Amino acid sequence: MRPKNESKHGNHQEGAGIDRKLHDPVQDRLIPLEPLDPQKIHSVDDLVRAMAKTAFTGRQLGEAADVLEAMARDQDCFVVMTLAGAMTVAKQGLIIAELIDRGIVNAIVSTGALMAHGLVEATGRAHFRHNPELSDEELYEAGYNRVYDTLEPEQNLDDVERVMGAVFAGWDAKEVMCSHKLNRAIGAHLAKHAKGQRGILKSAYEQNVPVFVPAFSDSELGLDYALTNRERDKEGKARFRFDPFEDLEYFAATLLAQKRLGIFTIGGGVPRNWSQQFGPFIELRHRRGRPATQALPLWPAHLSRAGVLGRAVGQSVQRGCVVGQVCASGRGWKVWGGVRGRDRRIAADCSGGAGETGQRMKEDERFNEVGCPEIRIQELRAKNGGAARLPVEAGMGPNPQ
Repeated sequence: MRPKNESKHGNHQEGAGIDRKLHDPVQDRLIPLEPLDPQKIHSVDDLVRAMAKTAFTGRQLGEAADVLEAMARDQDCFVVMTLAGAMTVAKQGLIIAELIDRGIVNAIVSTGALMAHGLVEATGRAHFRHNPELSDEELYEAGYNRVYDTLEPEQNLDDVERVMGAVFAGWDAKEVMCSHKLNRAIGAHLAKHAKGQRGILKSAYEQNVPVFVPAFSDSELGLDYALTNRERDKEGKARFRFDPFEDLEYFAATLLAQKRLGIFTIGGGVPRNWSQQFGPFIELRHRRGRPATQALPLWPAHLSRAGVLGRAVGQSVQRGCVVGQVCASGRGWKVWGGVRGRDRRIAADCSGGAGETGQRMKEDERFNEVGCPEIRIQELRAKNGGAARLPVEAGMGPNPQ
């Protein structure tokens, strides 16, 4: 038995350590970092480019911007945006509406609260700065709801209730309700009655972008639905029926029809997890729909050749052919995809900023035969001859129409 003070490399009692062969990072093709030079920063685009060459979360942000731009420029990439957190209360709703209007986002999976507070904004109402000298008890008595450092007047939610009442009044009780159908009906109402106002659901309706709310009951909209059914009970009317699994089936059918998929996640939570369950759902549907002796492992070719363009930050997630992980490599960074239980490197080589044409992994000949189509994105060159990203411009993304 080796003594406790002796490692597998020998005796280190004198602190000599081990003999190491020191490598040349250039010969090892390591990518050098660059200082963020404020004198070279003249725009937000310059800043994000520079951050991609730094470290930690700064580099993650820069790489995320590259992936998002690559998704936006790829005409065959269907982008699912997942949203969580108080973004609309924080006045970020028009950014989401702009992404929809420019065709960069093709489907949305969101919390119900985010859509409800966005509906407040779309009807012309406002949120207000919180005065920290007022207690929550005083705010409640005055009809204000505090969301962190921002106030939502109860009157705003009364307006939401009136909008929802009008939408429910026009709903055919024979038609089963689900979140994407209801959100489209709300968007249609806003397009007709909220002239001059912008909002997420209004833009989604106008651009034919479905909006899914998996945890629908956890929102003002869900409460309005429940209270409306109670009123219909009192009036002797048939209850509205709500089936969340219609959302799941419609979401899966929509994604299966695409050539390539991308996911753009803000905030995580239920929306991100629900959207990523597409992969396991399709695999299980595929396996359980035939006898066990005939069941086959699901490959990307079974998903209508649907590939992945990527998720830029965070942990690697194996949730089907929807999301991936940006991994360092000697030539840049790649977006990996996964099919449940497997880690298949299927997507694109996104080195060089806007991204080069991805090559299928040659070491897996079977995957070469059935893998996803390569991404065709024009490589952009900076003045110094290196690859570079261009700022996102209106109309540059895929048109959902």
